[in-house]
Amino acid sequence: MSILALGLSHRTADLTTLERVAVPAAEHDKVLHELQQAEHVSEVMLLSTCNRVEVYAVVEAFHGGLGDISEVLARQAGVEPAELYDNFYVHYAGAAVEHVFSVASGLDSMVVGETQILGQVRSAYATARDAGTVGRTLHELIQTTLRVGKRVHTETGLDQLGASVVSEALAAAGDLAGKRALIIGAGSMGALAAAQLRKAGIGEVTVVNRTERNAARLAESIVEQGVPARAVPMDGLAEAVAAADVVVSCTGAKGAVLTAAHVGRRQHTPLVVCDLGLPRDVDTAVADVPGVELVDLETVRRRMDASGSGTTARQTARASGIVLDEVRAYLAGQRSAEVTPTVTALRKRAAEVVDAELLRLDKRLPELDAGVRAELGRTVRRVVDKLLHAPTVRVKQLAAETAGTDYADALRELFELDPQAPTIVSSPSAGAKHEQIDGDNSV
Repeated sequence: MSILALGLSHRTADLTTLERVAVPAAEHDKVLHELQQAEHVSEVMLLSTCNRVEVYAVVEAFHGGLGDISEVLARQAGVEPAELYDNFYVHYAGAAVEHVFSVASGLDSMVVGETQILGQVRSAYATARDAGTVGRTLHELIQTTLRVGKRVHTETGLDQLGASVVSEALAAAGDLAGKRALIIGAGSMGALAAAQLRKAGIGEVTVVNRTERNAARLAESIVEQGVPARAVPMDGLAEAVAAADVVVSCTGAKGAVLTAAHVGRRQHTPLVVCDLGLPRDVDTAVADVPGVELVDLETVRRRMDASGSGTTARQTARASGIVLDEVRAYLAGQRSAEVTPTVTALRKRAAEVVDAELLRLDKRLPELDAGVRAELGRTVRRVVDKLLHAPTVRVKQLAAETAGTDYADALRELFELDPQAPTIVSSPSAGAKHEQIDGDNSV
């Protein structure tokens, strides 16, 4: 079993392609179960954000897993797998571990260093865990991934330099001090937009959401941060747009939420519309309305390509170095862990041999003094333990240090261990899938 990461992002696909493959939140469970039910996939999680769609899976074979995952994503997009091959990137085994660590650290983001991705990885893991598609391998990988992401941000300051996609989009709106904003969508992106608007000195905020209760909750939170805010129902969208200077839409809906008809009711004052949805929330016809500037994820990408990430080479190099160190440590730990069940099985086999020989001694010398018999048993066990200590410790060290050598298989051959014994020793408990990630829930 190995880790396979397959996906497409702002680096390999245009916005239209990303839109087609993006998985709405309401469909995550369905897609996860389709992936897990595939022939070569045993564990799986799905990361679908505004600029990437990635699958992390534990697979039995590289080509089989690649084919299974490609077919599910293509079916989700309504296309043939071949139509997406040029957009996919694939990472396997150690390369997959390095990729997921880099993603969580913000090194693979459109805006290098942004911290939102760490929360998105955590959320993706929680969704997969609740869906029952995460087992021990992915649990351990993502737990380590979140720790690595936090370490990179703490030790490099990368997150202090890296703006979020939201802040980059809002930069196109110019000076927002004292102006009026409309947020469409009350999820995590909506909350992030509210935070960025507050930092920009926005005068007041209106929140529109299909679920009014959620809109009211976000508006209340904004008020608590010292900015006037109100929630309005979705049928009041056109009036809310007419009163706004800047609109940020991030609903995660499957179709357009904001159309030219909504925008047309405004009194021809300048309006900046930031569409951060994937798929798009805003009909492209909105850009044709006089006085309206439409900023979408493609616009943000061009801005970042033109201006650079804003990070220094030193900090990026330091972050990359941490990731590589953590990858080496993780892989070494995995190799050592792989041989541990065989070592345990070997010790168990040795104990069984000692027990059998002591039983034979009892039958041959039944008159032997009980105290002598007990001391003899302890002596024999000490001898066996000492003989096994050095090779079993060394084999774990060698497994951690040397890739490509199957030390577990060598032990099984040398000591004629039952091939099934290590598997029985290492069987995970049924509750392993539902372990919680260590640490807090902050991004």
